[in-house]
Formats: sequence, structure tokens, C-alpha cells
Amino acid sequence: MKARFKTILLSALGAIAAFSAVTYTSCNNDKCKAIVCAYGGVCNEGACICPSGYEGAQCETISREKFLGVWMVLEKGTISNTAQYPLSLEKGANITEVKIKNFRNSFVTEVNAYVKSDTMYIPQQTVDNNTVEGVAYIQDDKYYGYHGKMVVRYKVTNNTNNLTDDFGLDLGQPSLWNK
Repeated sequence: MKARFKTILLSALGAIAAFSAVTYTSCNNDKCKAIVCAYGGVCNEGACICPSGYEGAQCETISREKFLGVWMVLEKGTISNTAQYPLSLEKGANITEVKIKNFRNSFVTEVNAYVKSDTMYIPQQTVDNNTVEGVAYIQDDKYYGYHGKMVVRYKVTNNTNNLTDDFGLDLGQPSLWNK
């Protein structure tokens, strides 16, 4: 009888210990318990996974915001002379899109681009009888701080005479944009 009681007691204690361990582990391993992700982000293993167009520890930052505003361009293409001019980047139709106004200091139509983190992509498109494509990387700047400088690599092909002016995409030096 004593052995039977001892077996039952040990089994009960073992079951309680196993239940306690599972409960303790599940409560302490929920790394997402105190994490709130904004704009539809989802927590996984204690970190937010952000939807396209958002970034930050809790998806609290709209990625394109750092690109918006007036930029001063300094560039020299493979067939064009040195030029300095202002252009502006404005919000596009969706959360990742931007519109480039006054591109090349001569385009009447806006150039479409989209943003992913610290990179702006200019997909191939026809604008004012020119084919445009490129990519830009935002960087820190000595005077303007975080997100104050962009290195833009692009090319423009005139669809009438088929001449390409390259700004570091395939040839030449990249265009520099500063806020």
C-alpha cells in the first residue's frame, strides 16, 4: 500500500511539474506579448515584420517620407554638361510611390518611382519622348544629417535620336541630390 501511495504521489508531482514547466515556458517565451506593430505589421519572435512601405522597430515609419521634399541636383551625364537645379519628390498614389517633378530640369511630365527602405527605384518608363530608368540610394550627409543626400544612378535615352545620357547606371558619374 505504501509503495502504491508513493507511486501515485510521485506521478502526481511529476504531472504538476510538467504542467508548471509548460506553463512557465509558454508564458516566458511569448516574445511578442508586449510588442505592438503599427500599420498592419505582424510580430514574429519579438520583432515586427512590416508591410511594404513601412519600416522601424514597430513599423511606425512610412519609408517614403525621408525621400519627399525639394532636392538640389548636381550632375554631369555622359553627353550632357554639368547642371545644377532643384527638383521635388512628392507622394504618389500608394504608400510606396513617389513622383519626381522637374526631372532633368526639363521634363514636363512627372517621373514615377517607388521606395523600399533606403532605396528609390525608377522603373523603366517613357516620359516626354524619353526612356528613363534608374536607382537611388539615400545616405547620411555631413551637413544635412540622416537622409540628407541621395546618390542617383540613372540613364535617359532620347527616343527620337536614340542617344543615351548616362548618370552612373552603366557609364559616367552618378547624380548627387542634396536636401
